Parts: sequence; C-alpha cells; structure tokens
Amino acid sequence: MITELLTGRIEAGDFPSAVYLVAERGRTRYAAALGNAVLEPREIPASLDTIYDLASLTKPLVTGLLCALRVERGELELDAPVADYLCEFGSDTHKRISVRQLLTHTSGLAAWKPLRVLTGDRRERVPEVIAGLPTEHQPGTCVVYSDLGFITLGLLLERLGGETLAELARREIFRPLLLRRTFFNPAGAFRTESAACEMGGNSYEREMCRAGGGAGEVDSVAWREQPIWGDVHDGNAHFLGGAAGHAGLFSTARETYLIAEQFIGARTRLLRPDTCSLFRTNMTEGLGEARSLAWQLAATPDSTAGDALPSDAFGHLGFTGTSCWIDARSERAYILLTNRTHTRTLPFVNINSVRRQFHTLASRALDEGPRHAAPASESDSPGAGR
Repeated sequence: MITELLTGRIEAGDFPSAVYLVAERGRTRYAAALGNAVLEPREIPASLDTIYDLASLTKPLVTGLLCALRVERGELELDAPVADYLCEFGSDTHKRISVRQLLTHTSGLAAWKPLRVLTGDRRERVPEVIAGLPTEHQPGTCVVYSDLGFITLGLLLERLGGETLAELARREIFRPLLLRRTFFNPAGAFRTESAACEMGGNSYEREMCRAGGGAGEVDSVAWREQPIWGDVHDGNAHFLGGAAGHAGLFSTARETYLIAEQFIGARTRLLRPDTCSLFRTNMTEGLGEARSLAWQLAATPDSTAGDALPSDAFGHLGFTGTSCWIDARSERAYILLTNRTHTRTLPFVNINSVRRQFHTLASRALDEGPRHAAPASESDSPGAGR
C-alpha cells in the first residue's frame, strides 16, 4: 500500500522520485525506491542507494546530535546564554537568548534572511549580522521556526570545537557509524548517484526576497541559475560553504536511519540512553507547538506525524521533500525522501498529507505483522552491504 500511495503521487507530478524505509528494532521492515531521481538533463532511476539533499533534516541529525553530545560532556549548558559561547550575542536584547531556545525555535530570531546580501558577501560577518538583527518576539514566548537560530548553533559548535561543522560531523557522527554515503558537499563523483533538486536556482528564495519588499536585494545577489544537482539547495547553506547548522547534509535512506537510531535510547551508540529523553520531552508547553531538543513532537496539532504515531514521537521535515519521524518507545523509524523541487515551477507541492498517509500505512503494516513484511532483500539490517 505504501508503494501504491507514493507511485500515485509520482504519477500526479508531486515529486519525480521517492525512497522510503520503515524500520523497527534495528531492522528494515519495508523499503523501496520509486521513480526517477533525475529527470533532466537525463533520466536516472532512484535506488535505495540514491543520495538526497536532506535540507533541514540537518538540524536534528547533525546540529541537534552534536549539541546533545556536548551537553553530555559538560561542554554546553542548555540554559546558558548563547553569549557565553558567541560574544557577538552580548547585546541587551540578544544576551537573554539561551542555547535551549535556539534548539526549540523559541529564540525570537527571524525565520530567514538572505545572508549573502546582509553580510555584503562576507561569510566571516555572519555571527555579527545575525546578532545585530532585531528579535521578532521576546525569547521564550512562542515557537517560530528559525533557520537563523540553527545557523547560529552551527557557528557556536564551530567556535566551541575549533573545527568546521563538516569536520565535527565527520569525526563524531559519520566515521563512528561507518557511514559511506553521508556528507556535506558531495564529491563530484557522486553527482549521478544523487537526486536532483531544482532546475533554475533558488526560485523560492528569490520570491521571498520580492515578497519582503526586497526587489533591490534580489537584483544585488548573484543567484544560481544553473540546475542544482549534487550541490546544496539551500541558498544560505551554499553561501556558508555547503555546511551549516540548518542545512547541507546529504545521505541515503539507509544511512539516514543509522543516524536516526542514535536518538532512540535502546539503540543509540553515540549517546547515553538517558540523554535520549531530551528528544521526547516537550520543552515548549503552552507555546502553540510541541518542541523537544531539535525535533518537533507529534503532539503538535496538524503535525506530519498524523494520527498513527504516539504524541511523544518526534520528527522533522526538509524543504526538498524529505522527512524523518521516530517512535522511540516502539523503536520505530519512518524515513521518506523525495525531491519535490526538481522539474517543478513555483509553487512547489505541499506533500504534508502524503507524509501523514505514509505514516498511517507504515504503522498499520508494522502492527499487522509478518504477513505484510517486505521481501527478504528489503528486510536486512540497513547497514548491510555497505
């Protein structure tokens, strides 16, 4: 039923490809690759090894995980002011912002700004520029999803660790988990093994600048016009060198699951099991959206978890069409990777209803048991054959 659902949406033009993986207690129960990872300039079929731009899945899978590791080691305090780690945040307004507020999107920082424009095309000015922007609400008073907040966390991690975010992730996540197809800035050799993103640069971001009254900003930026394929889709991540706290991670469904396991207390190899309670705990009670450490909780009204997952399940979406939801109590993970921005003009299709249906069908199949299990070739451990 999952394959039928996604095949139907491919035929309807929602996205050209979909790769899904549903796992339970460390084993892949259902997995398939559908459609074409690339349609133009030539057709390339999707496979279980296709590499996708995970977009905002970078936030929990890299930035959130690295922050949790530092909390365990006593190197990072969740309720400490960000200014303790980034001196640029020492103004009267910004010194009230805590690390926890960045991780739960309650910092008051704006959702998005074109950093290449605001910095005059100088990357080194990013901390200063973000810290100089006015907050849009009082820290800790409401949830407003913010790329700028997670960009700040990426900068904080780099300042704390003395390495780039890509180096930190490689040393502390990718290498220990023996990941071979997970990285920032994929090498050129991986291009034909990757799903394409967009044919004409960042059209959505250009429109956001125009909608915000920034026609001059649109004209002042050297927007990418070439097809985005094997290169990070997000414009701010691209400006920051392809690796940022909010976007830039590339991976396959199998290896995305191997990282997702690290957030499950019974399965994690990188964290202490008790640390994983941070990802199931609602830290934003009464603020309109249920947020844990770097994740959204299924308790959030209208979340893409749907009705099939328990309220303490946690998940995240990526703009390119990706998603990952985790039910830690049942040791289940639901990975759905699409490239909805490829060969599409604006507006891109909102696929949240597809995500909810996917979770409903996958959860039902797991509950109904072995008679619905995937073929043996799709049921092996996700790490097999690497």
